[in-house]
Amino acid sequence: MLPKKILFCADFSENSEPARQLAVDYANAFGAQLLIIHVVDTTGLPTYVDWVGDELNRVLRQTQKSGEDRLAMLEKQCRESVQDVKTICRVGVASKEIVSAAAEENVDLIVVGTHGRSGVRHLVMGSVARSVLKTAHRPVLIVEGPSGAGESADEPYEYPVP
Repeated sequence: MLPKKILFCADFSENSEPARQLAVDYANAFGAQLLIIHVVDTTGLPTYVDWVGDELNRVLRQTQKSGEDRLAMLEKQCRESVQDVKTICRVGVASKEIVSAAAEENVDLIVVGTHGRSGVRHLVMGSVARSVLKTAHRPVLIVEGPSGAGESADEPYEYPVP
């Protein structure tokens, strides 16, 4: 089965660049639609928002807007190679939002980069790619980031501080 819809998971880091290029190449080669998702990951944010409520929501809205702006730039770049490109920006737990979007959009392939964390950091931080692989119920292509890059070196989005 050739993929007709490919979902690329963008975190705007150097580590996701090989995955982006592969997703673009596949979409171009197969004549597939390229969907690009970015999730403002709320993992680790306080769940007891009673005392930060409105301020946290304001920060998340600003961060989502920043993500949408960066997605628009990425979409423009990808349109140079792929005709049919769509972007999605969500707020929540990254792996859950990616899997949910994949199901809603009925994608045939999910392409996600990995940060190359290992050891204790991997155990504590978990892996979005691994969680997507375990729960997506569709093909997932995990693309390793550049050798030695480790953590994001290319300014992933940051939560704006008021």
